[in-house]
Amino acid sequence: MQVGFTHTGAAKSVGDGQQSREKMQKKSFGLKFSQLLVGALYVSAFIMPTSARAHVKWFAPYNVAQAPVGLSGVFDPTFIALLVLTLVVLWLLCVIERTAVGDALLASVEEVFVLVRDRIDMILRAGTGAFFVAIWAHGGIILTPELLTTSAATEWLQLAIAMGLLFRTTMLFSAFGIVILFAQGIWSYGLFHMMDYPIFLGAAVYMAMSGLGWPLLLGLRRLDIVRIGAAVTLLWASIEKWAYPEWTYPVLYAHQRLSLGLDPRFYMTAAGMVEFGLAFSLLWTPLVRRMAAVVLLSMFVSAVFEFGKIDAIGHAVIVVILLSIAADDGVSPSRSPVLAPIWLSVALAVTFCLYYGGHALIFGTGIV
Repeated sequence: MQVGFTHTGAAKSVGDGQQSREKMQKKSFGLKFSQLLVGALYVSAFIMPTSARAHVKWFAPYNVAQAPVGLSGVFDPTFIALLVLTLVVLWLLCVIERTAVGDALLASVEEVFVLVRDRIDMILRAGTGAFFVAIWAHGGIILTPELLTTSAATEWLQLAIAMGLLFRTTMLFSAFGIVILFAQGIWSYGLFHMMDYPIFLGAAVYMAMSGLGWPLLLGLRRLDIVRIGAAVTLLWASIEKWAYPEWTYPVLYAHQRLSLGLDPRFYMTAAGMVEFGLAFSLLWTPLVRRMAAVVLLSMFVSAVFEFGKIDAIGHAVIVVILLSIAADDGVSPSRSPVLAPIWLSVALAVTFCLYYGGHALIFGTGIV
């Protein structure tokens, strides 16, 4: 009896060992596969036309008050086809997120950014502080390269903001300083122009909450608030690509290889759709938003090699925010994949209404 029992136990032990090795092999394969996929996302982002991420107002003439392309001109067959493709891709990614492949992808992202995750607050503070030191050293701008000023007080405020971010007790004052600069931008350039940059308000709220030690505000984590600010900024910017494609044409002409030989109008429609889809993804579930952050981060970084120091300085804040989003392991309520394309469509309609409606209200231009 004892021999039989021992033999059975040994067999069970061997079987458990085999199952354990199989699970480890599957996990290892899943991680390797997902790492390859994350790497592919990086590569694809680098070979995408990077002028899609260069802020056109920094490199080409523009007129915010001019009439945008009418909605009848925006909603052409190409736009509709690209929108349908975006909805399908988003839905598919949401479906994958709920599978073992999705778990492996999320584990891979975790592994890539594990060293960043526990340093998110430090990275955001350091990156934002470096940005304000850079624009202080450059001189003559309020928050971004096209927002010009001759005020010496503005420059010293920028330096004070950077210094304030060194100490938690003074972060609240830095946050207030960022709001003051945003208000100066509204005063000098108008509210519609500054709708390009709600990301700075998100950053200001983050710094204030961090300085005060508040983990939540209205049920949102401080990183959620800065993530929403970044998403809204990119949603708004994508509409600009459809409303004013001609602003980017000089940039495409000066950097012809970036358009990959595509028709400029098609290029701008596609660039806007890619940006809108990725921006909306920042608002969605963990895997979707973290992979979107990885792609956007790669696109912004690759644009620096093409457009230089001005682009590096101007996008420094969003780069550190995207890095933080990619590293963030915060959870979200489970959502049906069907809801993603529905809510993207709602977000698209709302953003179009706000952009075109706001422009018509402020400048008296047409919509259709």
